[in-house]
Amino acid sequence: MKRIFFDKHQHWEAFKKKHGERIRPIVIKEVEKFRDCGDPKNGFKLYVCEGCHDVRHVPFRCKGRFCTTCSVGESEEWSRVLTEDIVQVNHRHVIFTIDEKLRAIFLWHRELLKPLMDEAAKLITGYFRKKAKVKPGIIAGLHTFGSRVNFNPHVHMLVTMGGVTKKGEWKAYDYIPFTMLRKQWQTVVLKFIRNHLSNKEKKRIQPRLQQAFSNNGEGFYVYAPKQRGKVKDQLRYIGRYIRRPAIGNNRIEEYDGQHVTFKYMDKVDGKEKHETVTVEEFIIRLIRHIPNEQFKTIRHYGVYSRRSKSLSKKLLATWQQGTRKWIVKVKKTLRRQTWRERIISSGQKDPLVCSHCDNYYEYKGEVCLENGKLEIK
Repeated sequence: MKRIFFDKHQHWEAFKKKHGERIRPIVIKEVEKFRDCGDPKNGFKLYVCEGCHDVRHVPFRCKGRFCTTCSVGESEEWSRVLTEDIVQVNHRHVIFTIDEKLRAIFLWHRELLKPLMDEAAKLITGYFRKKAKVKPGIIAGLHTFGSRVNFNPHVHMLVTMGGVTKKGEWKAYDYIPFTMLRKQWQTVVLKFIRNHLSNKEKKRIQPRLQQAFSNNGEGFYVYAPKQRGKVKDQLRYIGRYIRRPAIGNNRIEEYDGQHVTFKYMDKVDGKEKHETVTVEEFIIRLIRHIPNEQFKTIRHYGVYSRRSKSLSKKLLATWQQGTRKWIVKVKKTLRRQTWRERIISSGQKDPLVCSHCDNYYEYKGEVCLENGKLEIK
């Protein structure tokens, strides 16, 4: 990915020069953070081997939303923490999609992306409240990309199959009526789009809204297949999927300096296919998926919402003492894995063991970039 953007052809600089002010400031910020990620010229941690005194520089990472390296690491770590922090019951991976004709509206009006997530969660929460008299737990993730890296906003959810009753007890419930929710979802989306836009804008997009309504719900889908296997394995898989980047380096097949070929899975026939586009088109497709500043692509609702999470855990802890059914870990202290722990847990060699003499590297401090100069800290 870095070669495509920043090699001798300088495609990113040419792209900025051509499109100028049409590029969102956050896009320039994130792409250039990605460019500098892992470059020792921008600072590093210093380690020295206790045995042979070999010196090792570990460069700082950008932790940016666009960076392929950081995104994969963050996705893995987030899904690991997730499996320890949520209710240990069956969950379903629920997906809400919208009509193809409406996708461009969300590209033009990014402020509609939050209501898209909120309304999807409200629909599921309302259904559980009405049918099972419980409050479920929902973790929603927004994907704006399709398999061809096209703009295709849809919502992925991790939903508890059951919820907390008003008495603080856990009640299981595992039935989701796809057809009914699909029609409700169509109505909800068309309504909130109309409510959020000005009269002038509504007139401009009215043909798209009318066509989406007339298609009898085509494109508005609600999927929620039952998950198999252990609860933790389910959660780990769904968690990684919710946080995954728009495209990984493993999907890029070829780059010849002017064109990029990537592979994708065609959802229509289930076959793997390849597509070749110009570098400019590839950049356009990718940067559309960089969210606006401070926009949260992961949101929590119901039992998992920030407001009710701690209270729900206390209620369930009290309830499970009597029922002897352990579904929540109240006292477990969670922390993120260090860089070293993540590498070891992935099956690789301990990065702080010297390859020359098998002694350990010792941390000696940091060198940081300040005012254009590297300063020892």
